[in-house]
Amino acid sequence: MKTGILGGTFNPIHNAHLRIAEEARDLFGLDRVIFIPAATPPHKPTVGQLSFASRLEMVKAAVADNPAFAVSNMEGVRGGRSYSIDTLRELKERYPEDEIYFIVGADSFNDISTWREYKEIFGICHLICVQRPGSTIDSLAKALPVALAPEFCYDPAANRLNHGSGHCVYALNGVLLDISSSKIRKLVRAGRSIRYLVPAAVEHYIKEQRLYIDAR
Repeated sequence: MKTGILGGTFNPIHNAHLRIAEEARDLFGLDRVIFIPAATPPHKPTVGQLSFASRLEMVKAAVADNPAFAVSNMEGVRGGRSYSIDTLRELKERYPEDEIYFIVGADSFNDISTWREYKEIFGICHLICVQRPGSTIDSLAKALPVALAPEFCYDPAANRLNHGSGHCVYALNGVLLDISSSKIRKLVRAGRSIRYLVPAAVEHYIKEQRLYIDAR
């Protein structure tokens, strides 16, 4: 089985997240995409964040109508800092026969050398690097950390990096929805509409729970 993984704080999840997952599923022939909300993201401040439980509920509501999408609470159950390498290792233990595709934003890929045990990630799974407005990479090869360059071979025809393990780094271009969670929180705080920026079920949950009214 080909399994995509999309992690994030999802504070809140929005339509660009869903479109990214759907394009990755479609273009790379994924059998499913698992959304994994971060419990305590190491690269983002936790001040002003919603509880893990609330963010998890919104993700569940957002993907409920797509049989190819699933949700995991594994980072909340594990506790502590939500390091990608720990999550990926746990997924390989759970699904040893699966081919895993880790979906990351171009901004995250640019900073991957700051991640915990980042070199090990490429030996566990494929990476799909998503280009979005304000988050782009001119060249996968140039964005690769210098320390890793000898482990990769660039395939210009396929626009991908081939790792010695057999895994690849792919580029996913054209996801043009300019939506951000921070923008949604600001709109809610200002009493403005977020319709068509998030799924209807997520909009309903935010209103029902009165979320982000005092958001920063």
